[in-house]
Amino acid sequence: MKKILSLVIPVLAFFCLLNVPAEWFHMPGLTVVEQRLIAIFFLAALCWILEPIPIFATSVLVIVLELLLLSNKGLIFLRGAAGDPAFGKVLTYQSIMATFASPIIMLFMGGFFLAMAATKYRLDINLARVLLKPFGSRPHMVMLGLLLITAIFSMFMSNTATAAMMLAILAPVLSVLPEGDRGRTAFVLAIPVGANIGGMATPIGTPPNAIALKYILDIQPISFGQWMLFGVPYVIVLLFIAWVLLAWLFPSKEKSVRLSITGEFQRGWRANLVYITFGLTVLLWMFGGLHGMNSEVVAMIPVAVFVCTGIVTKKELKEISWDVLWLVAGGLALGLALEKTGLAARMVASIPFATFAPVMVLVVASVVTLLMANFMSHTATANLLLPIMAVLAAGLSGLDSMGGPLGLILGVTFAASLGMTLPISTPPNALASSTGMVETPDMAKVGVVIGIVGVLLTMVMLWIIAGTGILKP
Repeated sequence: MKKILSLVIPVLAFFCLLNVPAEWFHMPGLTVVEQRLIAIFFLAALCWILEPIPIFATSVLVIVLELLLLSNKGLIFLRGAAGDPAFGKVLTYQSIMATFASPIIMLFMGGFFLAMAATKYRLDINLARVLLKPFGSRPHMVMLGLLLITAIFSMFMSNTATAAMMLAILAPVLSVLPEGDRGRTAFVLAIPVGANIGGMATPIGTPPNAIALKYILDIQPISFGQWMLFGVPYVIVLLFIAWVLLAWLFPSKEKSVRLSITGEFQRGWRANLVYITFGLTVLLWMFGGLHGMNSEVVAMIPVAVFVCTGIVTKKELKEISWDVLWLVAGGLALGLALEKTGLAARMVASIPFATFAPVMVLVVASVVTLLMANFMSHTATANLLLPIMAVLAAGLSGLDSMGGPLGLILGVTFAASLGMTLPISTPPNALASSTGMVETPDMAKVGVVIGIVGVLLTMVMLWIIAGTGILKP
């Protein structure tokens, strides 16, 4: 019954919003196209929240509905007269379909290829083995190592894949800790916390970053290295706070623990090529200003190298997280429609933001994003809010002390990745919860504190960015 209701509610809302009088929206001059987009927007929002269908399927549905209802090649009896201002601006079908091959999608594709190759040739496991050695055997130091290594992998790999890999690595140490030791909870929670926070350091680390990058590039150019210039210090500070919090809330009774991660770096030309390509790609991403290629172009290099050399085969190509790519594409399509039809600008104009202090707009937007991200997909939250925030940022003055329009987009983007209170908040949280070693109240305590501290830290970060000019073109 619950599943049926979760499907019926979005569908009813969609058809109701399509057919109610335009005056009900309290937006003077609302066009037919804009009203249809409102219906699609709420259908997507309810489907992403209630999940009657997979969230990637919702994104595909958004694209198809836009093609049918909003494009110049939609259903013929649903098209208005050419140039009719009451009907509104339609989108070209090419622009909607192009979201499936957006440069942002290609950036994620490159990240997926790197992750597949690293896993296949055990680069991930061996890096973890080597990098954890310096942290010794004291529980709180091992936990710090887990946080940092997970965060580093999450900068360039899927957060979900990283969490799954690290939880597998963690299995031996959990087996030597006695039953009931609070340190077990700390070790398990360190994985999703590290994965969720680490992804914020790079443009490809998490889908909200990739979605935000599109709107940021509309304001000014930003390189992979520039993003890391402010993202990495932010992540380091937040990881340190998370480490102190976990060690304080869940102290271990054991004096020492030993991680049993065995293995060695593989030999052979393919393995060496993976190592070289991985390192070279990261360096090219970091120093985009020196060679002139942007992040999206660089991301295609490992794709070409790995498929041409057989490192990634036809069979493995099918294992790419296509659902994530489709999910991002749906968000880009929704943002495109909100922008090109003029609905986003109309929605922003209808809200009395002029009565708010500019900094308060940033704070309220970040808090709302954080709350939403705890109960629905981070990507879905970013998909819904960033198009509106981008339009708002363009017309908002008085935010110079917090990074200007860029500050508002970054504030909302980072807040979207800070939602980690519940098992349903993120896939890494769900994986940690599935171990049976983490209670939801424990996860909630950590998530609430990190979320609040993270938003406050974002404000400080934006103030520093504005003062230092780190992101100036």
